[in-house]
Amino acid sequence: MSLVRSIATVGGFTMVSRITGLMREMMIAHYMGAGAVADAFFVAFRFPNLFRSLFAEGAFNAAFVPLFTGKLAGEGEAAARGFAEQALAVLAASLALFVAAVELAMPWAMLVLAPGFEDVPGKMPLAVELSRICFPYLLFISLTSLQAGVLNSVGRFAAAAGTPILLNLTAMAGLWALAPYTATPGHALAWGTFASGVVQFSWLVFSVRKAGLRLRPVRPRLTPEVRLLVRRIVPGAVGAGVYQLNLVINTMIASTVANGAVSYLNYADRVNQLPLGVVGIAIGTALLPLLSRQLRSGQREAAIDSQNRAMEFGLLLTLPAAAALMVIGEPVIRVLFQRGSFGPAATAATASALAAFALGLPAYVLVKVLTPAFFAREDTATPVKVAGATMALNVALNLALVHPLAHVGMALATALASWFNVLALAVILHRRGHFTMDARLRSRAPRILLATAALALALAGGEHALHPLATTSWRALGVLGLLVAIGVAVFVAAAHATGAARLAEVRKMLRRRKSA
Repeated sequence: MSLVRSIATVGGFTMVSRITGLMREMMIAHYMGAGAVADAFFVAFRFPNLFRSLFAEGAFNAAFVPLFTGKLAGEGEAAARGFAEQALAVLAASLALFVAAVELAMPWAMLVLAPGFEDVPGKMPLAVELSRICFPYLLFISLTSLQAGVLNSVGRFAAAAGTPILLNLTAMAGLWALAPYTATPGHALAWGTFASGVVQFSWLVFSVRKAGLRLRPVRPRLTPEVRLLVRRIVPGAVGAGVYQLNLVINTMIASTVANGAVSYLNYADRVNQLPLGVVGIAIGTALLPLLSRQLRSGQREAAIDSQNRAMEFGLLLTLPAAAALMVIGEPVIRVLFQRGSFGPAATAATASALAAFALGLPAYVLVKVLTPAFFAREDTATPVKVAGATMALNVALNLALVHPLAHVGMALATALASWFNVLALAVILHRRGHFTMDARLRSRAPRILLATAALALALAGGEHALHPLATTSWRALGVLGLLVAIGVAVFVAAAHATGAARLAEVRKMLRRRKSA
């Protein structure tokens, strides 16, 4: 399967997951708004997601996929399966102990994660209670991530890419069914989140078995291969999870700014995650196994070409998305969330944060293009050094911008730090001879920017002209739909006119061909 077709497969399922994720956020906004209960739940859910990003989806997959792929190619399916079974056993045992320890230490952990909650009566105990319900989700979703790595390594992307859909559907069902019977809607959603981890894990157990790679339960042992895996996970934990760590730093500071600031950032980030997830996660998921195979086969030029095409494809989709979110962010937030407990003031505050987050959207995706070049070469140390510098810059920018810009300054700090991350990774790869922009990318990138500028101008003019018509929720939806149609039409026409992209080329890239 071609790289772009693999990206399209993962991106298609991720698109559905992000849409259902927005539906989940719309339900949360309706039931909880942007107050104390919403703040408490978002922190409770972010806590296990932080460790999932660091040790499961991020560093773990970055270390596991190249090793599993190498065993599969060099020693056969039985050896690869045995390695995966041992990795699964060690991961399960380690996480079970870790989850138990954190559950006991939750009151103190929450003081570190959201110190500002102490200033609002009842908010800190609520956050602790919801976090204790949500945190076991980490165990199940991490085991799900390992199984996803097995499936991705053999080119089966669909089942794993679809698991977040189950998260959203299960969480929504829990919120709807349990809210009348629990102390707060946050409790209902927390139990729905816990259940979603079990559902996702069970789904991939079935999918791995269907792929003929059933992973049997074994006694955990630190075999040489597992020890090597652990050594590669440790330095990569921070490097792979820099985006989540930046968000956690924002959460810590936002908890001290104002009641609702955590919620504004969360709702804005959820909208920003739609293009980030569809493009960035899809590219990173598809690119790592491909680069691993190409580099093991000595196809260095093919690997560099794969990175250039992934970067081109990522820019083609994220630059216009970022421009659109910056220009028409407020109509988007109004249509998605402004109902029930979520009012106009929350819409304006969330839209401002969204514009700041969107500034860094292309950078978030480019990080997903550049880091697989390190991981495929089994180098997890370099990204962690870059991540350390990025985090230091993020903290400094947060402290500098939070006073004049409040929660918007924190979103802007994350965006600026992400661009620094991209620049540092690109410079290091270039100096090592592992990446250089080819002639096609150098030619296409400015043209994509030009087409994006045309899109931004069209959307700004359209929003100014159509805004007076959005007097009701249905009219606002119609206006937003018309603005999206205008933006898509203008960008497609501008991209074709400038040579940023040709429709025939995109169709050709999506056709199935033999992989390198």
